Amino acid sequence: MRRDRSVLFLTIGHGCVDVYQGALAALVPLFVAERAYSYAAVSGFVLATSLLSSLTQPLFGFVADRRPLRWLLPVSTLVAGVGIALSGVVGDYLVTVLLVALSGVGVAAYHPESARVARLVSRGSHRAMGWFVLGGNVGFAAAPLLVGLVAALGGLRYTPILLVPAVVGSVLYLLAAPATPEPGPTTSRQVAGIDDWPAMVRLAAVVVCRSIVFVGLGTFLALHVAQRTGGGTAAGIAALALLYVGGAVGTVAGGRLAERWRRVDVARWAYAAAVVGVSGIVVVPGLAIYPFVIITAIALYVPFSLQTTLAQDYLPSRIGTASGITLGLTVSAGGLTSPLVGVLADHTSLQAALVPLVAMPALAWLLLRRLSEPTDAVGLTPGSRSMQSPGSPPGSG
Repeated sequence: MRRDRSVLFLTIGHGCVDVYQGALAALVPLFVAERAYSYAAVSGFVLATSLLSSLTQPLFGFVADRRPLRWLLPVSTLVAGVGIALSGVVGDYLVTVLLVALSGVGVAAYHPESARVARLVSRGSHRAMGWFVLGGNVGFAAAPLLVGLVAALGGLRYTPILLVPAVVGSVLYLLAAPATPEPGPTTSRQVAGIDDWPAMVRLAAVVVCRSIVFVGLGTFLALHVAQRTGGGTAAGIAALALLYVGGAVGTVAGGRLAERWRRVDVARWAYAAAVVGVSGIVVVPGLAIYPFVIITAIALYVPFSLQTTLAQDYLPSRIGTASGITLGLTVSAGGLTSPLVGVLADHTSLQAALVPLVAMPALAWLLLRRLSEPTDAVGLTPGSRSMQSPGSPPGSG
């Protein structure tokens, strides 16, 4: 029961942190409306947070593999929240960039250590790790709703309200910490097999492809849907909420599908579906665009938790490093390329700038064809039904 409670608290805490990754994308329409920033300018926010995250998250993962940094979880959660909470109350563009970058560092510091702790607490359970990843998806989904509240209250000057999830997440981790075991001589490095770096590199390339399309849509979907439907900011934020809510559905579906088929195969099927979904988002006009947003959301999130556990199984002696790479690239790689989408949109149109995103899930599908399932992953065989999903509560089964 203590372990289940700790997994639950870590899951909710993960959601509290990932609110700030989703909040930045949801704030983009407000920055455009209230400060008249160009597409390229708002892309600079994503670039700033992603650049620091991509540089520091693998480093935090490397450190997490060598020594526990439990204090980092509540501190990094607060740092992530402070950066976003203050971004709306400063008028200077450069200061705003620095604040969102600070939030990105907080997110980067949180993920490797939290994933290591979650794996330690869950004793390698795929079900528990699925819940942990699902918590982050829910945080993403909640972000547009919280930003919508900010918009309803009066706009960017109310962004300090967004600090609340950070405070909640920090307190929850402090409550979970007493039930978290200290790593012993065998668990500190999680030595369970031979590291497969070539497979890890290919998987990282897949994650990069997903990141480019996901962050590109996360940054510009609200603006694009507002234009295609004529429904204004509300229509755009609704589409962004669908993207994140559908992601939670996709995460659960991915875990359940992996109970019957290999994770690599499930991910490949999902990316094939994503090609259809992203194509629809780009070309379909009017309200008919929303079903394609849902298809894209589910398809992009089905592989999400599977990629995390695959990475940990490809690098069984470097759990923190594997988590830092995969979770770090999830947002940061796309953030590095989103300014290119913004520049292209400024010089052509937003619809034209989104066309190249269709190629990313197709490339991920091709890369996955050369990946194989780890056969010694936590004692499981490919497609084993004992590989639990987040489809039932941590205390069940």
